[in-house]
Amino acid sequence: MRNAGIIGIFAFCTATAANAEPVIVAALGDSLTAGLGLAPEEGLVPQLESWLQAQGEEVTLINAGVSGDTTAGGLSRLDWTLTPDVQALIVTLGGNDMLRGLPPAEARANLDAIVKGATDRGLPVLLVAMAAPNNYGPDYKAEFDAIYPTLSAQYGTLLFADFFAPLAAETQDPAKLQSLMQADGIHPSAQGVGLIVAGLGPKVRELIAAARANGG
Repeated sequence: MRNAGIIGIFAFCTATAANAEPVIVAALGDSLTAGLGLAPEEGLVPQLESWLQAQGEEVTLINAGVSGDTTAGGLSRLDWTLTPDVQALIVTLGGNDMLRGLPPAEARANLDAIVKGATDRGLPVLLVAMAAPNNYGPDYKAEFDAIYPTLSAQYGTLLFADFFAPLAAETQDPAKLQSLMQADGIHPSAQGVGLIVAGLGPKVRELIAAARANGG
């Protein structure tokens, strides 16, 4: 009985130590991920990491955002982003494809390859969707917007339906919304990032739980 008790205590301590190890999550994206125009501590990745840690999560986020990157650029960086220590992946790409009017089929093919590359490695993925504006026309918008839920269903990933949805949910007042964006009208302000983090954070917690369930 004494030996069994010691073994049980050792197993418990080992499991507790393993759970205390930070889950390492890479955030693959463009300027929205990189934190363009913000102080280093105000960007998406540092704010999200702080939010998660405040929720009691042991997590380290890697900022793999590159300003101006398209889905093709993200795909080209995938292999060196997914180092052996990375246990989960957040993908926030497609905005620059849309802003440049690139064919949605190209964005879909690149995002497909990114998600497949991660899932083939056994990594859980959170796909963060972008939404095309109405001025691109209904056909373009329908095809572009369908990319994310379709790929998420195909690969069984987690999905956050719209990166900017937390800002729209906060206010319909254009003047107040302006304060949540930088002067370029494209990138959120530090306050806007905080709202996005509060909306996105619970999905990232699901991602972390999936990584831990994988043995991470």
